[in-house]
Amino acid sequence: MLDKTFNPQEVESRIYTAWVKSGAFHMGRRPDAEPFCIVIPPPNVTGRLHIGHALNNTLQDAVTRFQRMRGKDVLWQPGMDHAGIATQLVVERQLAEKQQSRVGMGREKFLEAVWKWKDESGGAIGEQLRRLGASADWSRERFTMDEGLSRAVLKVFVELHRQGLIYKDKRLVNWDPRLQTAVSDLEVESIEMKGSLWHIKYAVEGTDEIIIVATTRPETMLGDTAIAVHPENEKYKHLIGKQARIPLADRLIPVIADEYADPEKGTGAVKITPGHDFNDFEVGKRHGLALINILNKDGTLNEVAPEKYRGLDRFVARKAMVADLEEMGLIDKIEPITHAVPHDEKTKTVVLEPYMTEQWYLNVKPLAERALKAVEDGRTKFVPENWTGVYYNWLRNIQPWCISRQLWWGHQIPAWYGMELVDGKLQLSRKIFVGLSEDEVRTEAEAYYGKSVAFFATQDEWGDASAKFTNTYVEPADKSVGNISNPIPLLRDEDVLDTWFSSALWPFSTLGWPDDTAEVKRFYPTNVLITGFDIIFFWVARMIMMGLHFMDEVPFKTVYIHNRVLDEKGVKMSKTKGNVIDPLELIDLYGADALRFTVCLAAGQSKDMRIGPSRVETNRNFATKLWNAARFCEMNGCETRPNFDPAEVTHTINKWIVAETAKAAAEVTENLEALRFNDAAGAAYRFVWDVYCDWYLEFIKPLLNGTDEGAKAEARMTAAWVRDTVLKLLHPFMPYITEELWARTVEHLAPRDSLLIETPWPDLSALPVSESATAEMQWVIALVQGVRSIRSEMNVPPSAKIALVLKEASTQTKERLDTHHHIIATLGRLSTAATADAFPQGSAQFVVGEAVAGLPLGDVIDFAKERARLEKELKKAEEETARFDAKLGNEQFVSRAPEDVLQEQRDKRAEAIAMAARLKEALTRLA
Repeated sequence: MLDKTFNPQEVESRIYTAWVKSGAFHMGRRPDAEPFCIVIPPPNVTGRLHIGHALNNTLQDAVTRFQRMRGKDVLWQPGMDHAGIATQLVVERQLAEKQQSRVGMGREKFLEAVWKWKDESGGAIGEQLRRLGASADWSRERFTMDEGLSRAVLKVFVELHRQGLIYKDKRLVNWDPRLQTAVSDLEVESIEMKGSLWHIKYAVEGTDEIIIVATTRPETMLGDTAIAVHPENEKYKHLIGKQARIPLADRLIPVIADEYADPEKGTGAVKITPGHDFNDFEVGKRHGLALINILNKDGTLNEVAPEKYRGLDRFVARKAMVADLEEMGLIDKIEPITHAVPHDEKTKTVVLEPYMTEQWYLNVKPLAERALKAVEDGRTKFVPENWTGVYYNWLRNIQPWCISRQLWWGHQIPAWYGMELVDGKLQLSRKIFVGLSEDEVRTEAEAYYGKSVAFFATQDEWGDASAKFTNTYVEPADKSVGNISNPIPLLRDEDVLDTWFSSALWPFSTLGWPDDTAEVKRFYPTNVLITGFDIIFFWVARMIMMGLHFMDEVPFKTVYIHNRVLDEKGVKMSKTKGNVIDPLELIDLYGADALRFTVCLAAGQSKDMRIGPSRVETNRNFATKLWNAARFCEMNGCETRPNFDPAEVTHTINKWIVAETAKAAAEVTENLEALRFNDAAGAAYRFVWDVYCDWYLEFIKPLLNGTDEGAKAEARMTAAWVRDTVLKLLHPFMPYITEELWARTVEHLAPRDSLLIETPWPDLSALPVSESATAEMQWVIALVQGVRSIRSEMNVPPSAKIALVLKEASTQTKERLDTHHHIIATLGRLSTAATADAFPQGSAQFVVGEAVAGLPLGDVIDFAKERARLEKELKKAEEETARFDAKLGNEQFVSRAPEDVLQEQRDKRAEAIAMAARLKEALTRLA
C-alpha cells in the first residue's frame, strides 16, 4: 500500500542508489541505437549548487531522461572545471589561516596543497547535483586538469603556436593587483560605486591660461602624455600645439587635437594616459605618444612617481595627491558621482585598468570567421534565435585573446626560454622553445645551441644556475653562447593558461581526444548544449571555434540559452538584498521534484524566470496531487494490465480520456523536442491536474461504485493506463516521485519489467480519437464549470443543493444530460437537472452550447442584496485600477521606484482588472 503522503527525504536517496546500481546512466548500453550526447557546462570545483546550477542541470537532465526513454544511446558527459583563480584563492585563504603563504611554500608544494584540497574538499557540487537527480554518466566524470584533458590542452597550444596563431605580445590588459595577474575583459564586472570627479587645473606653458580636465583617478596624471581637445572646440582649440604642465610631476605634455575629446562632455578637455586607459592607448597610437607606466604589479606607485608617493598603494596615493593639489589651489571643483568601477568578478578587487605587460595571445580572428559561417549556414542553431545576433556581434568585433595568467594553479604554458648574451652577461633570450614534452624541446634546443640543455621550473632556480654558467663562460668571436662547460639552462614559462582555454576543448577532450576513441567517433558532434546567456562569449563561441579548428566540425548542433533566475518579485538576486535562494534548502523543505518542476515551468524562452519558495511549495502540492491520484487508483483496484489496449475501450468517458492522454503526450513530446521546457511541463501539469485528477477520476466514481462489472473493469484498467502514461510524461521533470510510484503501484502484482528511467516513452499517435466522445465530455465539463462559477460568484452556500434548468436544448443535449445526469448533479451539487421551456423567476443564467442554463436562486440568495454587493465590489475594483493607472502613469514614480516595486504595482493592477471583469460578468447573470 502507498503511504498516505510522499516523503522525498526518505525516497530520493534510495531511488538514486537504485538508478546508479542499475547502470541506467551509462552510455553504450544500446550500441545499435541512435546516439545522443550532451555535455555539462562544467561547474567550478570550488562551487556550491546555486539556483542557476539547479535550473541549468534540471533542463539538461530533463532532455537526457526524455531521450533515454525514447530509446537512444544517451551520454550526458559530466565533469568539473579547475577554476584557476577561484581555487587558488580558496587554498591561499586556508594557508593564511595557518600563517603560511603560497610564495613561502614555493610552486611545487603549493600545487601539492591544491591537489590535496581538491581530493578532500573539492567537488562537493557533484554530490549536490546528484541530490537534484542528475542522471549523468558519472563513471566518465572528467576534470579539466586530469591527465587526458591536460594532454589535449598541451596538443592544442603547441599546434596553435606552430601555426603562428599563439604568440607573445606586450599590450594593455586588465590587471588584478591582489593576485597580480592579467584578467580577461570578459571577467571584468562593472559595479556601481559612489566616487568623485576631480576637476584639475593644468597650466599652459608660456601663457597665463589654464586648461581643466576631469578625472576619477587623479593618481594616473603622473602617466599623462597629452591633453586632447576636439579640433572644433571653441573654448580650447587655440591651445592646440601648446604645452601644458602636469601638476605634481612638473612635466610638460602637448595639447593635441583629437575627436575623442567630446566638447559636450565634462570640461571638453581629456587627459591622455596611454599606459592606463584603453581609449587613451588608441589616442596615443594615433599621435605617437609615449606610454608611461606609473604602477608596480601590486598596485603601488613605482619610480616614475615623485619620491613622496613612491611605494604608496594607488588609493592612498590618490588621497595624498588630492590633498596636495587642493593645498596648491589646483583643484577647480570636486563633483560627487556614481559610476561603474571595473572589478575582477572572482576576487571583487578593483581592477587596475589597464596595465602594460607581456602576455601570451591567441589570434582568434581566423577561427572566428569559421565559427560565424557555421552558425550562418545553420550547422549550429541558437534557441531562442535572438541570441544569434549577440553571437555574431561579438565574433565580428573579436580581439586577440589574452590566454596567459600569472597564477600557479592551472595548465602551465609549455614554453621554455633560452639564453642570450647581453653586455657580456648571459640572460633570458627572446628565443622560445615550445613542445609537447621536455624531450621534444631538448631536441630542438640542443640542435639550436649545439650543446646540451637543462630544464628549470622557476626564475630563482634558473638565476642560480645562470650565475654558475656565466662564471664558466668564455666569450667567442661570434658572440654566441660560447664555451659553457655546463648544460645551457632553459627556463619554463611560469604562467598558466586562462581557465577558459581548457574549457573551450570540453566537447571533444572529454570524449578522449586527442586519441581517436570510440566515444569521439560516436558522440561528436554532440546534440545540444544548454547554458546561460552570460557565457556565450566566454565559452560557447570558443568551443565552436576550437571544435571547427581541431575536429573540422561544430561541437553541437543546437545551443539552448536560458535567461536569468530572479526572485518571486522579479528582482535580481544578490546577497546584499538578502533575496538569494538556496536550492539545497528548497530540496530539504519540498523535495527535488518540486524544485525541478518549478524551474521547468519557469523556463520560458527569452524570459527571465521568477522562482521562490512559494512557487516551489505550489509544485510540492502538485506532487501531492499526483500521489493522491495514485492512491485513489490503488484503493479502487485500478491495476496495470499488460494486455490492456486503450484503442478498444467502449465507454464514452474512457474514450474521452484516452484521446486526451494522446493529446497531452503529443504536446509534451513536441515541446520537449523543441526545448520549450515551460510549455512541456505546463502541458503535463494541466493534463494531470485539470483533466485526469479533477475530471476523469471524478467521472469514473459512479462506474467504480456501480454494479456493471464490465464498465467497472474497463474504468479500472483505463485509469491505471493513464496513470502509468502520466508517470512517463512527468519523469523527465519529476523523476523521484514518478519512479517511486512506478514501482509501488504494482508491488502486489508482478514487478515492472524495468525501472521507469529505462521505460519507453509513450507514442500514442496511432490511437483512435473519438471526436463524439470528446465533444460529449467537454460539454459535461462546460456545464459543471458554469454551475460552479455561478455558485462562487453569487455566494451560494456550499451545502445548498440547487436545481438546474436547460432551455432551448437540442435532442443531443437532452441525451447528454440524461446519460450524465448523476455526474452533473454530483459535481455541481444539484438537487435536480432537467430541461424546460422557461426559467423560474430569479434564475442566474449562462450559455452552454446551443442551450441556455438557468439556476433558480430566488430561494437561496437575496438578488437585490447580491446585486448591491457585486456593484460595491465592482466599484472598489475599478477605483483600485484607476489608482494603479495613476501611479504607473507618473513618470517621476516610475523613474525612481525599484523594479520589484513597479512589478508589484503592475501585478496588482492586473488583478484588479481581472476582478472587475468577473464582477461584471456576475452582474449580467442576475435575471
